[in-house]
Amino acid sequence: MSVVGKIAIVTGAAEGLGKAFTKTLLENKAKVCMADINADKGKKTQKEFESAFGKDTVIFQATDVASHDQIEALFKLAKKTFGGLDIVINNAGISGEVYPLWEKVVDVNLKGTIAGTMLGLDAMRRDKGGHGGVIVNVSSMAGVSPNPFGPVYSATKYGILGFSQSWAMNPDIIKNGVRVNVLCPSFVDTNLFGDLNSDNCLNVPALKAVIQKFGVMTTDYVAEGLMELIKDETKNGAILKMRKYEGKEYV
Repeated sequence: MSVVGKIAIVTGAAEGLGKAFTKTLLENKAKVCMADINADKGKKTQKEFESAFGKDTVIFQATDVASHDQIEALFKLAKKTFGGLDIVINNAGISGEVYPLWEKVVDVNLKGTIAGTMLGLDAMRRDKGGHGGVIVNVSSMAGVSPNPFGPVYSATKYGILGFSQSWAMNPDIIKNGVRVNVLCPSFVDTNLFGDLNSDNCLNVPALKAVIQKFGVMTTDYVAEGLMELIKDETKNGAILKMRKYEGKEYV
């Protein structure tokens, strides 16, 4: 699938992985509707990309993906501004292992991804007026292997995996030209892992030792994996595991 001229939505796009995903899509001549709960950082990132790629290539909408009304408004904005939708990257995610934070983790990571996927399917499937497309849901290696330092975070990422592959196998979705893939990076140089504390990690020193052992990937490297899942039309229901030392592995 060529990305040139395609319309994309990226959640959690103000910084970290979402910013890197938006950048690589713009570099490949797509147009992007960015979303993030942090309005100030989102607008700043939008201005950076407008300077580099042009004002008609990127827009930003402050969005809490845990709010169905807000994420629905995001999809309407993308269609109104750019005329359609071809790519959805459900990337927004947080961590938190104590009450009430863990409820927000479920709302953002799992419910937000479910909402973004369902809206993306409705917008892109051919029998509802779309032209087909691809959804990439960002899970984690914590969605493939148990994470003793973040059970709630891990639960949401496991859920994303099963939800995404179930849709990818759905015959109606296949017939209507929409693919659903999953990106599972390990440790990445983002604020999510840079701000470890007792609220979002059950044993900070132990997790830091694991991170040191396995290493930390750059956001640009993970963005390369994203583009594989978008461009390769043979990939549907694919899980791309990414680690610093082992590289990329499809399962």
